[in-house]
Amino acid sequence: MIGGLFIYNHKGEVLISRVYRDDIGRNAVDAFRVNVIHARQQVRSPVTNIARTSFFHVKRSNIWLAAVTKQNVNAAMVFEFLYKMCDVMTAYFGKISEENIKNNFVLIYELLDEILDFGYPQNSETGALKTFITQQGIKSQHHTKEEQSQITSQVTGQIGWRREGIKYRRNELFLDVLESVNLLMSPQGQVLSAHVSGRVVMKSYLSGMPECKFGMNDKIVIDKQSKGGTADEAGKSSGKQSIAIDDCTFHQCVRLSKFDSERSISFIPPDGEYELMRYRTTKDIILPFRVIPLVREVGRTKLEVKVVIKSNFKPSLLAQKIEVRIPTPLNTSGVQVICMKGKAKYKASENAIVWKIKRMAGMKESQISAEIELLPTNDKKKWARPPISMNFEVPFAPSGLKVRYLKVFEPKLNYSDHDVIKWVRYIGRSGIYETRC
Repeated sequence: MIGGLFIYNHKGEVLISRVYRDDIGRNAVDAFRVNVIHARQQVRSPVTNIARTSFFHVKRSNIWLAAVTKQNVNAAMVFEFLYKMCDVMTAYFGKISEENIKNNFVLIYELLDEILDFGYPQNSETGALKTFITQQGIKSQHHTKEEQSQITSQVTGQIGWRREGIKYRRNELFLDVLESVNLLMSPQGQVLSAHVSGRVVMKSYLSGMPECKFGMNDKIVIDKQSKGGTADEAGKSSGKQSIAIDDCTFHQCVRLSKFDSERSISFIPPDGEYELMRYRTTKDIILPFRVIPLVREVGRTKLEVKVVIKSNFKPSLLAQKIEVRIPTPLNTSGVQVICMKGKAKYKASENAIVWKIKRMAGMKESQISAEIELLPTNDKKKWARPPISMNFEVPFAPSGLKVRYLKVFEPKLNYSDHDVIKWVRYIGRSGIYETRC
Protein backbone atom coordinates (compact mmCIF):
# COMPACT_ATOMS: atom_id res chain seq x y z
CA MET A 1 0.00 0.00 0.00
CA ILE A 2 1.11 3.57 -0.78
CA GLY A 3 1.60 6.08 2.07
CA GLY A 4 1.57 9.22 -0.07
CA LEU A 5 1.81 10.53 -3.61
CA PHE A 6 3.64 13.71 -4.66
CA ILE A 7 3.99 15.42 -8.04
CA TYR A 8 6.97 17.79 -8.48
CA ASN A 9 8.13 20.15 -11.23
CA HIS A 10 11.76 20.26 -12.44
CA LYS A 11 12.68 22.77 -9.70
CA GLY A 12 11.50 20.41 -6.99
CA GLU A 13 8.38 22.44 -6.15
CA VAL A 14 5.41 20.34 -5.04
CA LEU A 15 2.46 20.67 -7.43
CA ILE A 16 0.27 17.90 -5.97
CA SER A 17 0.55 16.40 -2.48
CA ARG A 18 -1.72 13.63 -1.19
CA VAL A 19 -0.93 11.72 2.02
CA TYR A 20 -2.92 8.53 2.67
CA ARG A 21 -1.26 7.25 5.86
CA ASP A 22 -0.13 8.84 9.10
CA ASP A 23 3.40 7.38 8.96
CA ILE A 24 4.32 9.70 6.05
CA GLY A 25 5.18 13.23 7.19
CA ARG A 26 5.88 16.51 5.39
CA ASN A 27 9.64 15.85 5.68
CA ALA A 28 9.27 13.08 3.06
CA VAL A 29 8.54 15.76 0.44
CA ASP A 30 11.84 17.54 1.19
CA ALA A 31 13.82 14.28 1.38
CA PHE A 32 12.91 13.33 -2.19
CA ARG A 33 13.65 16.83 -3.48
CA VAL A 34 17.10 16.97 -1.87
CA ASN A 35 18.23 13.39 -2.51
CA VAL A 36 16.77 12.78 -5.99
CA ILE A 37 15.73 15.93 -7.91
CA HIS A 38 18.56 18.15 -6.63
CA ALA A 39 21.13 15.35 -6.23
CA ARG A 40 24.66 16.19 -7.39
CA GLN A 41 24.88 12.99 -9.39
CA GLN A 42 22.00 11.80 -11.55
CA VAL A 43 19.90 9.19 -9.73
CA ARG A 44 19.40 6.33 -12.18
CA SER A 45 17.47 3.93 -9.94
CA PRO A 46 13.66 4.44 -9.94
CA VAL A 47 13.56 3.25 -6.31
CA THR A 48 15.32 5.29 -3.60
CA ASN A 49 15.46 4.42 0.12
CA ILE A 50 15.92 7.39 2.48
CA ALA A 51 15.70 6.94 6.27
CA ARG A 52 13.65 3.70 6.05
CA THR A 53 11.26 5.34 3.58
CA SER A 54 10.97 4.04 0.01
CA PHE A 55 10.40 6.46 -2.88
CA PHE A 56 9.20 5.03 -6.22
CA HIS A 57 9.34 7.60 -8.99
CA VAL A 58 8.67 7.98 -12.71
CA LYS A 59 9.45 11.04 -14.84
CA ARG A 60 7.32 12.47 -17.65
CA SER A 61 9.14 15.28 -19.54
CA ASN A 62 10.01 17.63 -16.63
CA ILE A 63 7.44 16.32 -14.13
CA TRP A 64 8.26 13.82 -11.34
CA LEU A 65 5.62 11.48 -9.88
CA ALA A 66 6.73 9.91 -6.59
CA ALA A 67 4.91 7.29 -4.51
CA VAL A 68 6.12 7.06 -0.90
CA THR A 69 5.81 4.20 1.59
CA LYS A 70 7.41 2.95 4.79
CA GLN A 71 6.16 -0.60 4.31
CA ASN A 72 7.51 -3.54 2.31
CA VAL A 73 5.25 -3.20 -0.74
CA ASN A 74 5.20 -4.91 -4.12
CA ALA A 75 7.36 -2.59 -6.27
CA ALA A 76 5.84 -3.82 -9.54
CA MET A 77 2.36 -2.94 -8.27
CA VAL A 78 3.46 0.60 -7.32
CA PHE A 79 5.03 1.23 -10.74
CA GLU A 80 1.99 -0.23 -12.52
CA PHE A 81 -0.14 2.26 -10.54
CA LEU A 82 2.16 5.21 -11.40
CA TYR A 83 2.08 4.37 -15.12
CA LYS A 84 -1.70 3.95 -14.97
CA MET A 85 -1.97 7.33 -13.24
CA CYS A 86 0.03 8.89 -16.11
CA ASP A 87 -2.32 7.25 -18.64
CA VAL A 88 -5.41 8.54 -16.80
CA MET A 89 -4.06 12.11 -16.62
CA THR A 90 -3.12 12.01 -20.31
CA ALA A 91 -6.63 10.81 -21.20
CA TYR A 92 -8.18 13.70 -19.24
CA PHE A 93 -6.02 16.69 -20.15
CA GLY A 94 -3.42 15.59 -22.74
CA LYS A 95 0.28 16.18 -22.19
CA ILE A 96 1.57 15.93 -18.63
CA SER A 97 3.12 19.37 -18.11
CA GLU A 98 3.42 21.83 -15.23
CA GLU A 99 0.86 24.17 -16.78
CA ASN A 100 -1.68 21.38 -17.35
CA ILE A 101 -1.26 20.06 -13.81
CA LYS A 102 -1.77 23.54 -12.32
CA ASN A 103 -4.84 24.11 -14.50
CA ASN A 104 -6.35 20.73 -13.54
CA PHE A 105 -5.29 20.31 -9.91
CA VAL A 106 -8.91 19.95 -8.69
CA LEU A 107 -9.45 17.17 -11.25
CA ILE A 108 -6.20 15.40 -10.21
CA TYR A 109 -7.17 15.42 -6.51
CA GLU A 110 -10.59 14.07 -7.47
CA LEU A 111 -8.98 11.31 -9.53
CA LEU A 112 -6.60 10.41 -6.68
CA ASP A 113 -9.56 10.09 -4.30
CA GLU A 114 -11.19 7.61 -6.70
CA ILE A 115 -8.10 5.66 -7.76
CA LEU A 116 -6.47 5.23 -4.31
CA ASP A 117 -8.33 4.32 -1.13
CA PHE A 118 -6.19 4.43 2.03
CA GLY A 119 -3.17 3.72 -0.17
CA TYR A 120 -4.71 0.74 -1.96
CA PRO A 121 -5.20 1.10 -5.77
CA GLN A 122 -8.84 0.82 -6.86
CA ASN A 123 -10.52 1.28 -10.26
CA SER A 124 -8.10 3.01 -12.68
CA GLU A 125 -9.91 2.39 -15.98
CA THR A 126 -10.29 5.71 -17.82
CA GLY A 127 -13.60 4.69 -19.41
CA ALA A 128 -15.17 3.96 -16.03
CA LEU A 129 -13.74 7.10 -14.38
CA LYS A 130 -15.05 9.36 -17.16
CA THR A 131 -18.65 8.31 -16.48
CA PHE A 132 -18.70 10.01 -13.07
CA ILE A 133 -15.72 12.44 -13.17
CA THR A 134 -16.39 14.97 -15.92
CA GLN A 135 -13.73 16.39 -18.24
CA GLN A 136 -13.72 19.72 -16.37
CA GLY A 137 -12.98 18.03 -13.07
CA ILE A 138 -16.37 18.88 -11.57
CA LYS A 139 -18.62 16.03 -10.42
CA SER A 140 -21.99 16.35 -12.07
CA GLN A 141 -24.80 16.63 -9.51
CA HIS A 142 -27.54 16.06 -12.11
CA HIS A 143 -27.37 12.29 -12.53
CA THR A 144 -30.73 10.57 -12.60
CA LYS A 145 -31.34 7.59 -10.31
CA GLU A 146 -30.94 5.29 -13.31
CA GLU A 147 -27.57 6.83 -14.24
CA GLN A 148 -26.39 6.59 -10.63
CA SER A 149 -27.27 2.90 -10.49
CA GLN A 150 -25.40 2.32 -13.78
CA ILE A 151 -22.29 4.04 -12.34
CA THR A 152 -22.51 2.02 -9.12
CA SER A 153 -22.81 -1.29 -10.98
CA GLN A 154 -19.93 -0.36 -13.27
CA VAL A 155 -17.57 0.61 -10.46
CA THR A 156 -18.45 -2.31 -8.19
CA GLY A 157 -19.47 -4.93 -10.75
CA GLN A 158 -17.43 -7.37 -12.81
CA ILE A 159 -17.16 -5.22 -15.95
CA GLY A 160 -15.59 -2.00 -14.71
CA TRP A 161 -13.82 -1.24 -17.98
CA ARG A 162 -16.91 -0.80 -20.20
CA ARG A 163 -20.24 0.95 -19.72
CA GLU A 164 -23.51 -0.21 -21.22
CA GLY A 165 -25.43 1.57 -23.95
CA ILE A 166 -22.49 2.34 -26.28
CA LYS A 167 -23.64 2.79 -29.89
CA TYR A 168 -21.75 3.32 -33.15
CA ARG A 169 -23.09 3.73 -36.68
CA ARG A 170 -20.17 1.65 -37.97
CA ASN A 171 -18.61 -1.14 -35.89
CA GLU A 172 -14.84 -1.22 -36.31
CA LEU A 173 -11.97 -3.07 -34.67
CA PHE A 174 -8.28 -2.15 -35.07
CA LEU A 175 -5.53 -4.53 -33.96
CA ASP A 176 -1.82 -3.62 -33.94
CA VAL A 177 0.94 -6.15 -33.24
CA LEU A 178 3.87 -3.98 -32.10
CA GLU A 179 7.19 -5.76 -31.55
CA SER A 180 10.65 -4.69 -30.45
CA VAL A 181 13.49 -7.03 -31.47
CA ASN A 182 16.69 -7.03 -29.38
CA LEU A 183 19.95 -8.58 -30.56
CA LEU A 184 23.60 -8.91 -29.63
CA MET A 185 25.70 -10.56 -32.35
CA SER A 186 29.40 -11.45 -32.48
CA PRO A 187 31.63 -10.13 -35.33
CA GLN A 188 31.55 -13.68 -36.83
CA GLY A 189 27.73 -13.63 -37.05
CA GLN A 190 26.97 -15.78 -33.99
CA VAL A 191 23.85 -14.74 -32.07
CA LEU A 192 24.89 -14.13 -28.45
CA SER A 193 21.45 -13.07 -27.22
CA ALA A 194 18.13 -12.30 -28.91
CA HIS A 195 14.58 -11.76 -27.75
CA VAL A 196 11.40 -10.04 -28.89
CA SER A 197 9.16 -7.96 -26.64
CA GLY A 198 5.69 -7.57 -28.12
CA ARG A 199 2.40 -5.82 -27.44
CA VAL A 200 -1.06 -6.32 -28.92
CA VAL A 201 -2.79 -2.92 -28.94
CA MET A 202 -6.45 -2.64 -29.91
CA LYS A 203 -8.91 0.12 -30.70
CA SER A 204 -12.52 -1.01 -30.52
CA TYR A 205 -15.50 1.00 -31.66
CA LEU A 206 -18.24 -1.58 -31.10
CA SER A 207 -21.88 -1.15 -30.06
CA GLY A 208 -23.40 -2.86 -27.04
CA MET A 209 -21.52 -5.39 -24.88
CA PRO A 210 -19.77 -7.58 -27.48
CA GLU A 211 -17.58 -10.58 -26.75
CA CYS A 212 -14.39 -10.91 -28.79
CA LYS A 213 -12.25 -13.97 -29.45
CA PHE A 214 -8.65 -13.54 -30.55
CA GLY A 215 -6.47 -16.40 -31.80
CA MET A 216 -2.79 -16.47 -32.72
CA ASN A 217 -0.31 -19.08 -33.91
CA ASP A 218 0.74 -20.04 -30.38
CA LYS A 219 2.67 -23.34 -30.37
CA ILE A 220 0.55 -24.87 -27.58
CA VAL A 221 -2.70 -24.17 -29.48
CA ILE A 222 -1.43 -25.64 -32.74
CA ASP A 223 0.04 -28.69 -30.96
CA LYS A 224 -3.35 -29.29 -29.30
CA GLN A 225 -5.19 -29.01 -32.60
CA SER A 226 -2.80 -31.38 -34.35
CA LYS A 227 -3.04 -34.12 -31.67
CA GLY A 228 -6.09 -35.52 -33.38
CA GLY A 229 -4.28 -35.75 -36.77
CA THR A 230 -1.33 -37.79 -38.03
CA ALA A 231 2.30 -37.19 -37.10
CA ASP A 232 2.92 -35.55 -40.51
CA GLU A 233 0.04 -33.14 -40.03
CA ALA A 234 1.30 -32.29 -36.56
CA GLY A 235 4.76 -31.59 -37.93
CA LYS A 236 3.37 -29.33 -40.65
CA SER A 237 1.14 -27.33 -38.35
CA SER A 238 3.64 -27.00 -35.48
CA GLY A 239 6.58 -26.09 -37.69
CA LYS A 240 7.53 -22.57 -38.71
CA GLN A 241 3.91 -21.46 -38.54
CA SER A 242 3.77 -21.60 -34.73
CA ILE A 243 5.67 -19.57 -32.13
CA ALA A 244 6.64 -20.39 -28.54
CA ILE A 245 5.66 -17.57 -26.16
CA ASP A 246 7.88 -17.52 -23.07
CA ASP A 247 5.68 -15.31 -20.92
CA CYS A 248 2.67 -13.04 -21.36
CA THR A 249 0.45 -10.64 -19.40
CA PHE A 250 -3.11 -9.61 -20.22
CA HIS A 251 -5.50 -6.71 -19.77
CA GLN A 252 -7.98 -7.34 -16.94
CA CYS A 253 -10.80 -7.84 -19.49
CA VAL A 254 -9.31 -11.19 -20.66
CA ARG A 255 -10.88 -14.34 -19.17
CA LEU A 256 -7.79 -16.11 -17.84
CA SER A 257 -9.65 -19.35 -17.08
CA LYS A 258 -10.46 -19.79 -20.78
CA PHE A 259 -6.88 -19.00 -21.75
CA ASP A 260 -5.51 -21.61 -19.33
CA SER A 261 -7.92 -24.33 -20.48
CA GLU A 262 -8.40 -23.58 -24.21
CA ARG A 263 -5.54 -21.12 -24.92
CA SER A 264 -8.14 -18.83 -26.50
CA ILE A 265 -8.14 -15.12 -25.65
CA SER A 266 -11.78 -14.29 -24.89
CA PHE A 267 -12.78 -10.84 -23.63
CA ILE A 268 -15.34 -8.05 -23.52
CA PRO A 269 -13.31 -5.12 -24.93
CA PRO A 270 -13.06 -1.68 -23.33
CA ASP A 271 -14.25 1.18 -25.53
CA GLY A 272 -11.47 3.00 -27.40
CA GLU A 273 -7.75 2.22 -27.26
CA TYR A 274 -6.18 -0.28 -24.83
CA GLU A 275 -3.33 -2.78 -24.56
CA LEU A 276 -4.74 -6.30 -24.76
CA MET A 277 -1.55 -8.24 -23.98
CA ARG A 278 2.23 -8.18 -23.67
CA TYR A 279 4.49 -11.11 -24.45
CA ARG A 280 8.12 -12.15 -24.90
CA THR A 281 9.72 -14.76 -27.16
CA THR A 282 13.29 -16.01 -27.39
CA LYS A 283 13.06 -18.86 -29.95
CA ASP A 284 12.97 -18.89 -33.78
CA ILE A 285 13.22 -15.10 -34.07
CA ILE A 286 13.35 -13.63 -37.59
CA LEU A 287 16.29 -11.20 -37.52
CA PRO A 288 15.34 -8.49 -40.07
CA PHE A 289 18.94 -7.36 -40.67
CA ARG A 290 22.40 -8.83 -40.53
CA VAL A 291 25.31 -6.42 -39.98
CA ILE A 292 28.74 -7.57 -41.24
CA PRO A 293 31.53 -5.33 -39.91
CA LEU A 294 35.19 -5.24 -41.03
CA VAL A 295 37.62 -3.01 -39.13
CA ARG A 296 41.29 -2.82 -40.16
CA GLU A 297 43.98 -0.83 -38.39
CA VAL A 298 46.48 0.79 -40.78
CA GLY A 299 49.34 1.81 -38.51
CA ARG A 300 48.59 3.89 -35.41
CA THR A 301 46.95 6.86 -37.13
CA LYS A 302 44.45 5.29 -39.50
CA LEU A 303 41.45 2.95 -39.43
CA GLU A 304 39.60 1.44 -42.36
CA VAL A 305 35.99 0.46 -41.68
CA LYS A 306 33.63 -1.39 -43.98
CA VAL A 307 30.08 -2.31 -42.92
CA VAL A 308 27.63 -4.38 -44.97
CA ILE A 309 23.95 -4.65 -44.02
CA LYS A 310 21.75 -7.42 -45.44
CA SER A 311 17.95 -7.55 -45.19
CA ASN A 312 16.52 -10.98 -44.33
CA PHE A 313 12.84 -10.76 -45.24
CA LYS A 314 10.54 -11.05 -48.27
CA PRO A 315 11.50 -8.88 -51.28
CA SER A 316 7.93 -7.54 -51.44
CA LEU A 317 8.32 -5.86 -48.00
CA LEU A 318 10.02 -2.52 -47.31
CA ALA A 319 11.95 -1.55 -44.18
CA GLN A 320 11.89 2.13 -43.20
CA LYS A 321 13.73 4.60 -40.94
CA ILE A 322 17.00 2.63 -41.11
CA GLU A 323 19.86 4.10 -39.12
CA VAL A 324 23.27 2.50 -38.51
CA ARG A 325 25.62 4.00 -35.90
CA ILE A 326 29.29 3.08 -36.34
CA PRO A 327 31.38 4.14 -33.31
CA THR A 328 34.73 5.89 -33.81
CA PRO A 329 37.72 6.28 -31.44
CA LEU A 330 37.93 9.35 -29.16
CA ASN A 331 41.09 10.59 -30.91
CA THR A 332 39.44 10.78 -34.37
CA SER A 333 40.59 13.85 -36.32
CA GLY A 334 38.76 13.31 -39.62
CA VAL A 335 36.53 10.84 -41.47
CA GLN A 336 36.00 10.19 -45.18
CA VAL A 337 32.81 8.26 -45.94
CA ILE A 338 31.64 6.51 -49.12
CA CYS A 339 28.16 4.95 -49.26
CA MET A 340 26.20 3.83 -52.33
CA LYS A 341 22.77 4.22 -50.72
CA GLY A 342 21.40 6.71 -48.21
CA LYS A 343 23.32 9.47 -46.44
CA ALA A 344 26.21 9.14 -44.01
CA LYS A 345 27.70 11.77 -41.74
CA TYR A 346 30.39 11.79 -39.05
CA LYS A 347 29.12 13.30 -35.79
CA ALA A 348 32.11 14.33 -33.66
CA SER A 349 29.94 15.13 -30.63
CA GLU A 350 28.68 11.53 -30.56
CA ASN A 351 31.93 9.85 -31.71
CA ALA A 352 30.03 7.97 -34.40
CA ILE A 353 29.35 7.75 -38.12
CA VAL A 354 25.57 7.90 -38.60
CA TRP A 355 24.30 6.21 -41.78
CA LYS A 356 20.63 6.76 -42.68
CA ILE A 357 18.62 4.95 -45.36
CA LYS A 358 14.97 5.90 -45.98
CA ARG A 359 13.82 2.55 -47.39
CA MET A 360 15.25 -0.86 -48.12
CA ALA A 361 13.54 -3.86 -49.73
CA GLY A 362 13.95 -7.44 -48.52
CA MET A 363 16.82 -9.71 -49.64
CA LYS A 364 19.01 -6.68 -50.51
CA GLU A 365 22.36 -5.53 -49.24
CA SER A 366 24.10 -2.20 -48.95
CA GLN A 367 27.52 -1.16 -47.74
CA ILE A 368 29.47 1.79 -46.38
CA SER A 369 33.23 2.37 -46.33
CA ALA A 370 35.05 4.88 -44.16
CA GLU A 371 38.65 6.00 -43.62
CA ILE A 372 39.21 7.32 -40.12
CA GLU A 373 42.23 9.55 -39.41
CA LEU A 374 43.48 9.37 -35.82
CA LEU A 375 45.52 11.82 -33.75
CA PRO A 376 48.70 10.44 -32.15
CA THR A 377 48.13 9.64 -28.48
CA ASN A 378 50.25 8.50 -25.53
CA ASP A 379 47.45 6.27 -24.25
CA LYS A 380 48.64 2.66 -24.56
CA LYS A 381 45.17 1.26 -24.02
CA LYS A 382 43.63 -0.29 -27.11
CA TRP A 383 40.33 1.08 -28.44
CA ALA A 384 37.51 -0.92 -26.85
CA ARG A 385 35.53 -1.09 -30.14
CA PRO A 386 31.94 -0.47 -28.97
CA PRO A 387 29.25 -2.40 -30.90
CA ILE A 388 27.59 -1.11 -34.07
CA SER A 389 23.94 -0.30 -33.30
CA MET A 390 21.01 -0.21 -35.68
CA ASN A 391 17.50 1.27 -35.76
CA PHE A 392 14.74 0.30 -38.21
CA GLU A 393 11.04 -0.36 -38.73
CA VAL A 394 9.64 -3.34 -40.66
CA PRO A 395 6.02 -4.24 -41.60
CA PHE A 396 6.01 -7.72 -40.00
CA ALA A 397 6.36 -9.34 -36.58
CA PRO A 398 9.97 -10.59 -36.02
CA SER A 399 8.67 -13.19 -33.53
CA GLY A 400 6.61 -14.79 -36.32
CA LEU A 401 3.31 -14.07 -34.51
CA LYS A 402 0.27 -14.16 -36.79
CA VAL A 403 -3.35 -13.33 -36.02
CA ARG A 404 -5.29 -16.49 -36.97
CA TYR A 405 -8.76 -15.13 -36.25
CA LEU A 406 -10.55 -12.21 -34.60
CA LYS A 407 -14.25 -12.82 -33.97
CA VAL A 408 -16.96 -10.60 -32.49
CA PHE A 409 -20.22 -11.87 -30.91
CA GLU A 410 -23.06 -9.55 -29.86
CA PRO A 411 -26.26 -11.53 -29.16
CA LYS A 412 -28.43 -8.60 -27.99
CA LEU A 413 -27.92 -6.26 -30.97
CA ASN A 414 -28.61 -7.13 -34.60
CA TYR A 415 -25.05 -7.31 -35.93
CA SER A 416 -22.81 -10.30 -36.53
CA ASP A 417 -19.09 -10.92 -36.93
CA HIS A 418 -19.35 -10.23 -40.69
CA ASP A 419 -20.73 -6.73 -40.09
CA VAL A 420 -17.63 -5.65 -38.14
CA ILE A 421 -14.84 -3.97 -40.14
CA LYS A 422 -11.49 -5.32 -38.87
CA TRP A 423 -8.01 -3.95 -39.44
CA VAL A 424 -4.82 -5.82 -38.52
CA ARG A 425 -1.34 -4.27 -38.72
CA TYR A 426 2.13 -5.62 -37.87
CA ILE A 427 5.01 -3.29 -36.94
CA GLY A 428 8.47 -4.55 -35.95
CA ARG A 429 10.98 -2.08 -34.53
CA SER A 430 14.55 -2.34 -33.31
CA GLY A 431 15.15 -2.37 -29.59
CA ILE A 432 18.82 -2.71 -28.66
CA TYR A 433 20.08 -4.18 -31.94
CA GLU A 434 23.88 -4.43 -31.78
CA THR A 435 26.72 -6.20 -33.56
CA ARG A 436 30.21 -6.35 -32.08
CA CYS A 437 33.02 -5.26 -34.37
